[in-house]
Amino acid sequence: MAWQSFVAMGDSFTEGLNDAYPDGTFRGWADLVATRLAVDSGPDFGYANLAIRGKVMHEVVDEQLGPTLAMRPDLVSIAAGGNDALRVRVDPHALVRELDAVVSRLRDTGAEVILFRFADVTVNLPAILGRRAAVLNDGARLIANRYGGCHLVDLFGDDGFRNPHMWAPDRLHLSPAGHRRVAGQVLNVLGVGVDEDWMLVPPAPEPTPWLLARSADLRWAREHLAPWVSRHLRGHSSGELVTAKRPELLPIGSTE
Repeated sequence: MAWQSFVAMGDSFTEGLNDAYPDGTFRGWADLVATRLAVDSGPDFGYANLAIRGKVMHEVVDEQLGPTLAMRPDLVSIAAGGNDALRVRVDPHALVRELDAVVSRLRDTGAEVILFRFADVTVNLPAILGRRAAVLNDGARLIANRYGGCHLVDLFGDDGFRNPHMWAPDRLHLSPAGHRRVAGQVLNVLGVGVDEDWMLVPPAPEPTPWLLARSADLRWAREHLAPWVSRHLRGHSSGELVTAKRPELLPIGSTE
């Protein structure tokens, strides 16, 4: 099927953090998917990306669902809940209910919906996040099965994401290789297909000696964890001064 329009909703995962264009702006898996879909759909294919780093589920719903519905796209992706899972107090089952309501409204318009089972974050982060992510992942599968017209991308089942090179130095966001593999997974699920190099995983690193690994952990805590904790204790978000990179449906290559 050749879709004529695609809107991406979500947070940093979909904004494309750590996969930079030469000018320093972010590309990410959604840009890659949109560019490939436009090949089949032609020059009038429209793409919007409303995702903003740091957004929690209710912010994605409150700020992005209305504009998405107004654009009436053929295809919508939504990936949210990861930032909620980092909070001390969160009910992951409530997040699944919010996601279910969003998918219901999108399907009522006839849009097809891309959902995700997130990659295994316990490779890099505490196990408590894994338990919360498991609820979100199970919920995404149930929602995809409940509504026709949903495409479930199972990143959790992809062992390629257990390779540290698929993640950025902050251990939370994807590397360029990670974004490219996500794009490949999405396109395969959509039935578009990709060249083999989209799915390449860099060679796994050699095991790190214990002392060096602990030194790396301390450096990560100082450079990435401590600033995150400080920001959230002050009630700030990394995305509070950021606007969506593609707020309107426009042809690929156009920004206005």
